[in-house]
Amino acid sequence: MIVSAGEWQRERDELLKAEKEATRALDALAARRRRLPMVEFDGGYTFDTPDGPKTLLELFEGRGQLVVYQFMDNGPDHYCEGCTWFTDNVPVNGPAALAKRGVTWVNVSNMPLAQIEEYKARMGWTLPFVSSRGTSFSDDCGAGGGFMLSVFLRDGEHVYRTYSTTARGVDRLVFANSILDLTPYGRQEDWEDSPPGWPQHPTYG
Repeated sequence: MIVSAGEWQRERDELLKAEKEATRALDALAARRRRLPMVEFDGGYTFDTPDGPKTLLELFEGRGQLVVYQFMDNGPDHYCEGCTWFTDNVPVNGPAALAKRGVTWVNVSNMPLAQIEEYKARMGWTLPFVSSRGTSFSDDCGAGGGFMLSVFLRDGEHVYRTYSTTARGVDRLVFANSILDLTPYGRQEDWEDSPPGWPQHPTYG
């Protein structure tokens, strides 16, 4: 619908009220997250990395906090489209920016390290990516064969799990999705509530 500048501004101001309510709700959720109880987690899992075996504790790289994205293992030469989309959207300087605030980022997968390294090279990824193959790390996090984002806190030699999310909780962290949600056509996916006639297709179509 095409309207005058004045009417557009009135409509925009009304939407802004709802946006501010959502922002305050998200701030409140973040405050609850910071107060969520934590559970002690085994820091001794051994991961296969390009620099040799490393424990979960060593993945912190001396920092106090660690964020882990668990990338699905779909077998040789089969890669999860959602995990690929998510990883593609981690900013090139994202891990370095987090490191400045005391947070280490790492992708973890049950894929063999050689498969990870080949896919990283193919995709042009430079972010840290290690293999948990042969460990129960994924199962113990509750990811099983799926994807998940987990947050850990280190206190000396003790590791604690403070937060985890999956599905739409991970989806909301994707840079491109956040920008597309601001555009007239949105993500153009068939689950979205869009005006009749708007272009839409299956999520991974």
